[in-house]
Amino acid sequence: MNTERSRLIDLLFGFFPAQVIQTMARLAIPDHLALGPMPIAELATATGTHQPSLYRLLRAAEGLDLIEQDPDGTVRLAAGGELLRSDTEGSIRNLAMLFCGSDVWRSWGQLEFSVRTGTPAYSELLGKSAFDRLSDTEDEQAIFTEAMAEGARAAAPGVVASCDLSGTRRLADLGGGNGTLLAALLRANPSLEGLLFDTPAGVADAPPVLADAEVADRVEIVSGDFFEKVPAACDAYLLKSVIHDWDDERSLAILWNCRAAMPPDGTLLVVEPVLPTGKEGLADAKTMLMSDLNMLVCTGGRERTEEEFRALLAGGGFRLESVTRIPPPTAFSVLRAVPA
Repeated sequence: MNTERSRLIDLLFGFFPAQVIQTMARLAIPDHLALGPMPIAELATATGTHQPSLYRLLRAAEGLDLIEQDPDGTVRLAAGGELLRSDTEGSIRNLAMLFCGSDVWRSWGQLEFSVRTGTPAYSELLGKSAFDRLSDTEDEQAIFTEAMAEGARAAAPGVVASCDLSGTRRLADLGGGNGTLLAALLRANPSLEGLLFDTPAGVADAPPVLADAEVADRVEIVSGDFFEKVPAACDAYLLKSVIHDWDDERSLAILWNCRAAMPPDGTLLVVEPVLPTGKEGLADAKTMLMSDLNMLVCTGGRERTEEEFRALLAGGGFRLESVTRIPPPTAFSVLRAVPA
């Protein structure tokens, strides 16, 4: 009983360290410390913070192995803190600011509302949908785009290994943001051409990303709304972390637009978590289960089981051919479907 109580206490207070991480990221403390160790007084000046309160934050961060403090008060980054830098490989800085930032944070505080009503607490609290709010807030849009890129960079090796693009001439990445994932797929498939499709704000930072990956000459960038139509003339279409944002009705609109755009022998690649159906799989699916509730409170979307994906794809004019689980640490699978 004591062990179980301790486990629940750890879960109950899990939001405390989450806010330490988010605040460290928001204040750009790891970026300041990337230049070298700093005295707390100097760091307080650089971050515009109240020095005694900053000391308390840093003391907590040291307890979480994010920073280290010398006896003289000088602060340096620990290995965990390195991952909150904006310029380090594997960074989760923007993921922390997005998912522990004010809007998502407040929405999770109203989980009960969403469970009672089946509607997103986010829209109830803020008066507009998550994506409408992002489009109106330049700073938050930038955080969202880079957070998705951080996730894409982590998932890219598994997606590349799990997506068979042999015979594919032109791949469209729908909702592909700044092109991070598309760039990885193009680098792994030198004969492949790409089309990057997202909102104007979503693709705004794509040119330098594609140029840095040395694939810009093989990518056409197109902005638009995938609820209205998607570009034609591609033989494969990729949707990563798109379908889970939406309920079945909105997801079907996207799928039918893909179906209308692609040739009869085209391929649809959906990269999403796939929830287990048996009780025994739930213990290993905590990330997916929490993501499912995040969709509930923020967007009205959901994570789905294989059978739910099969039915959804059938309703959108597709036949599910295969499901390939991407190896950990990601929780994604690649669902390959063809026109029915």
